[in-house]
Amino acid sequence: MGIYLNPDNENFKATLTREIYVDKTQMISQINHFMATDNKYICVSRPRRFGKTIAGNMLAAYYSKGCDSRQLFSPYKISSVFDFESNLNKFNVIKIDMNSEFQNIEDKDNLLKNLTKKIKSEFSNEFQDVELEEEDTLGESILKIYAKTKQTFIIIIDEYDVLVREETSPKLFSEYLSLLNGLFKSDTLRPAISLAYLTGILPIVRDKIQSKLNNFEEYTILDASELAEYIGFTSMEVRELCNKYSVNFEECQNWYDGYSQHGYEIYNPESVVKAIQKNDFSSYWGKTSTYEAIAERIRENFEGTKEDVIRMLSGESVDVNVTRFMNTMNSFTTKSDVFTYLIHLGYLAYDREEKTCRIPNKEVRQEWFNAIESEPEYQVTNKIIQSSKELLLETLAGNDEAVANALDVSHIHVTSNRSYNNEDALQSAIYLSFIYALNKYTCIKEMTTGKGFADVVYIPLKSENPAIIVELKRNSCTETALNQIKEKNYFQSLSNYSGNLLFVGINYDEKSKKHQCKIEKFVK
Repeated sequence: MGIYLNPDNENFKATLTREIYVDKTQMISQINHFMATDNKYICVSRPRRFGKTIAGNMLAAYYSKGCDSRQLFSPYKISSVFDFESNLNKFNVIKIDMNSEFQNIEDKDNLLKNLTKKIKSEFSNEFQDVELEEEDTLGESILKIYAKTKQTFIIIIDEYDVLVREETSPKLFSEYLSLLNGLFKSDTLRPAISLAYLTGILPIVRDKIQSKLNNFEEYTILDASELAEYIGFTSMEVRELCNKYSVNFEECQNWYDGYSQHGYEIYNPESVVKAIQKNDFSSYWGKTSTYEAIAERIRENFEGTKEDVIRMLSGESVDVNVTRFMNTMNSFTTKSDVFTYLIHLGYLAYDREEKTCRIPNKEVRQEWFNAIESEPEYQVTNKIIQSSKELLLETLAGNDEAVANALDVSHIHVTSNRSYNNEDALQSAIYLSFIYALNKYTCIKEMTTGKGFADVVYIPLKSENPAIIVELKRNSCTETALNQIKEKNYFQSLSNYSGNLLFVGINYDEKSKKHQCKIEKFVK
């Protein structure tokens, strides 16, 4: 048992003592299946605080020869799975926390040399009958041990991508790529490796080593495939926690949901746990990061970036091409590269079917607001957002003129490089002007209603607020918009809602480029 070689199970044991722990141990059975079918090179990438390190510690506790974890796992789901005993504590495990290694060494250029030396020292203590030379690489040392003992290895590297994200020196980066290549792309060494399990925020770097590490199967925030339910909390798990601790599930959903994967809605575990423990919904994830990651990238302002950012701030989705990004910090050339990077960081959510991205939830939306607040390019946007709370109050008070004036400003703002008279632009103006309403309402666009589709419907999260139905018209009049809401019985679709409603008729006149608004109160 060592620090790197065959670690004990103390890290995972500590996780199990937490007040709130969600059982993800069935992931072990899936990894066992991968190993049995020669899918043994795996990279799992997720945003921070999504449980990557806990999963790595769990796998180390299960596979490592350095501990006996039968009793540790016995209360959990994996213990009842048919293959539980098959690989339990039967492998030599090498576990490396690359972020810790990088942060804790002053001489960064000698990071890999020192790391290799420490791991080889543990090899020598464990395999005393194997002669290792000082100049042997890590891969060569493993190969010698395998040749002598026929014992295979599992290599777990947590935060493998830290040297990419920290933009280290070209020399250190090149040495690191050589280390990974020597361990994981050698056909000679392959029989000695039973599993290589890498975790990171970014997927495998494609630039320069695409042909070297293309043997890895990747499970990313873009497509987690069979591992979708295991990294992050699912809706079912969050609902069970909310029921157990008497926490409002719908509010939790509004704050922390938004990442969809293969039929699962995935939540940020860190934030859900904090909210339940403190019985307070807040931006916990943002307290462990900085919105500068957003600001730095949108500041590059590639063509179309600003327009799409404004649309996403308004609650809309935008197209994104996630196939271009090279997963490095110097490969940004288009807005799609920027958005793909922010998807991997968790600041955007990706829709695989529609090939679009959006801001996932209330918690992350606040980080975007923070990011644009001091950016010169987004000062008008920020002003509209800051005014949206007051606009909601004016709307609830029936102030037609305030709504019309606000739309005059936001409509101009959202139509850069787009048709001003386009209906989508008018809807974007509505979404942006009423962005604050997302704190108190669920916004449904083109909602199926009585005899047609309502343009925008705001359904209150709490009963003290009225539902709002918005109908848009061009070159017509507000009365026509209101009559359409009534004649087509748009309010009938709100079958689960009884109480006050606001009908908001908005007309945009193309010639004057002005908006008119009329608000009527209605009791269903």
